[in-house]
Amino acid sequence: MTATPPPLLAPTFLDVDGSRIAVRHAAGAAPGIVWLGGYKSDMLGTKAQTLADWAAREDRAFLRHDYSGHGESGGVFADGTISTWLSQSLAVFRHFAKGSQILVGSSMGAWIALRMVRELRKTGDASVVGLVLLAPAPDFTSDLIEPVLTEAQKRDLAEKGFFAEPSDYSAEPYIYTRALIEDGRENRVMTGPIDTHCPVHILQGLADADVPSSHALKLAALLPADDVTLSLIPDGDHRLSRPQDLDMLVRAVGDMAKRGE
Repeated sequence: MTATPPPLLAPTFLDVDGSRIAVRHAAGAAPGIVWLGGYKSDMLGTKAQTLADWAAREDRAFLRHDYSGHGESGGVFADGTISTWLSQSLAVFRHFAKGSQILVGSSMGAWIALRMVRELRKTGDASVVGLVLLAPAPDFTSDLIEPVLTEAQKRDLAEKGFFAEPSDYSAEPYIYTRALIEDGRENRVMTGPIDTHCPVHILQGLADADVPSSHALKLAALLPADDVTLSLIPDGDHRLSRPQDLDMLVRAVGDMAKRGE
């Protein structure tokens, strides 16, 4: 018999540089789990909620938030950049996370996770003891968007400061701003070896039409080989939200948490 998940409580809010950031935090055992969502996704998505329900059953701490312009947080989506969302993620982490933590980053969230580890280490914070990265999209602005910009998109960026693209996941188009792309260049992580100081497990679908598997392979090659697991899912798409994908996610996070105990 499957246990009924706990009722979803209203978020708490943390002011970060004038943005009202929505946060949900459940106390529990360490290492805690920190969810970092993707571009234009929110903390109530299928993967985040699946992990929240699992963490509740395991009595494990779980922390998630919405970036500005996403979900229940304030702010305008088009005003966001990697630096902005990184700053907010670090503020939430430092305010709510206690003890050792596993960062779980989906798509753009994997980029945020890698940048968080770098910034935390600069201050001597070694609380991140593992990373689980799903369909990771670090450096997606410079590596995946800029090389394929059309002349019309380049013109829109120059004249309007943004271009819009239809989304497979939302009725609203994706907005990519000049500020996002320029800031992305300053936040690149795949320019050389990446020392996370902790084990990393990458989950990548081979049928991902948004972030090619070659990107995950390149990332894995930049990480310390003895601490990296790369799981390729032959028919997995970018969402990795099918029941079998969610089962694999929970197993990966559970195994990483046991390693960090």
